[in-house]
Amino acid sequence: MTIRSGGRELLRMFWQNKNIKFLPVTNPHNKSYLSYRLPITRFSTAAHSEAQPSSIIVNPEDFPPDRIRNFSIIAHIDHGKSTLADRLLEVTGTIKTSSDNKQILDKLQVERERGITVKAQTATMVYEVDGVPYLLNLIDTPGHVDFSYEVSRSLSACQGVILLVDANQGVQAQTVANFYLAFGKNLPMIPVLNKIDLSNANPEKVIGQLESLFEIPPESVLKISAKVGLGIHEVLKAIIKRIPPPSGSRELAPRALLFDSWYDRYKGVALLVALKDGCLSVGDNISLVHTEKSYEVKEIGILNPFPTPMNSIYAGQAGYIFCNMRGMKEAHTGDTVYSTNHKVEPLPGFEECKPMVFAGVYPVVQSEHSQLRSALDKLLLNDPSIHCVKESSPALGNGWRLGFLGVLHMDVFNQRLEQEYGAQVVLTSPSVPVKGIYNG
Repeated sequence: MTIRSGGRELLRMFWQNKNIKFLPVTNPHNKSYLSYRLPITRFSTAAHSEAQPSSIIVNPEDFPPDRIRNFSIIAHIDHGKSTLADRLLEVTGTIKTSSDNKQILDKLQVERERGITVKAQTATMVYEVDGVPYLLNLIDTPGHVDFSYEVSRSLSACQGVILLVDANQGVQAQTVANFYLAFGKNLPMIPVLNKIDLSNANPEKVIGQLESLFEIPPESVLKISAKVGLGIHEVLKAIIKRIPPPSGSRELAPRALLFDSWYDRYKGVALLVALKDGCLSVGDNISLVHTEKSYEVKEIGILNPFPTPMNSIYAGQAGYIFCNMRGMKEAHTGDTVYSTNHKVEPLPGFEECKPMVFAGVYPVVQSEHSQLRSALDKLLLNDPSIHCVKESSPALGNGWRLGFLGVLHMDVFNQRLEQEYGAQVVLTSPSVPVKGIYNG
């Protein structure tokens, strides 16, 4: 990317960002003409450019399954999930404490701009209780109903959840929906009241709601303020005490659940897996049940909360895998990853979500059809809840018919297409299919 000297306003905006260094470049045809080159491919306001990782070194080999806890944070939108995740990362020493630590796990630009979580994000932490270190794998989930499929997939990789409720707003729609998602999977829940430091908070009333709606004992409810860091140590101790360890064994053949994926332009498809049994290491040959293709593990590691390469990951742990997978349709969320030389029983997959809102997506000009198709493939890899079929319009040409879980889901998808891949599209008005029965 090159910013010419005439674009002074744009240059000033980038210059104020301390994370970006400008490289002076001289025009070979005009020695007096000086331009500035940015050594990046895409500007992003993601939180990971601000947070500072700590010097704590995590060695997955040191943590057997009985000292591992996998959990999610579920709540209604704006009840403080991301803020609680920030405090957990700080208290455990995963990142350095700073006033700039806000929405650390919200890594997408659209999340930072809208102030909401749209993608479930994973982070590995270490916390010590009575001199014994435990490995905690946190999955921060969205709170809006349009992204409930993210919550459902995340719960499949957990053994328990934190049910977070705003002490001011009380139990709301997604509190109920997410509770029954976790309840249906028989996951232990830790009820937590957040924002108790607010002047209009009413903890006793909300505790009464939890008891009457969900039969949660009042004495089991924790009271915290994620913003000021009140009660965070109690939450961490409750995670270790109340959530059971994963039931896996290192002695069995490797078997992992693929619960998320994304595309890296240099390394190919990244597989985010929850390893149920065995051990996976760099150099191992792995296969997926759906395609039965074989791949060699080139890089494996944990999210701490940023990708941290390791030599191996073990039963009960969550991590990512790069294996030179270039075909974006080869990774199917809910698939089982296993060692090529050891066939295993496939893990239960995910239920397909049902789209509620449909809209057509077309390139602005048909010559950009192939670029838009590539961008859609990469984004659909990261968001498998979208239903996609080809469509043709006499007026707009060749395009796609996409099914979303809601209007907000559609708006966020369109914004991600533009921000992450520079795709300009024509998006038709959303419609909802209706089936009627005529009794004549």
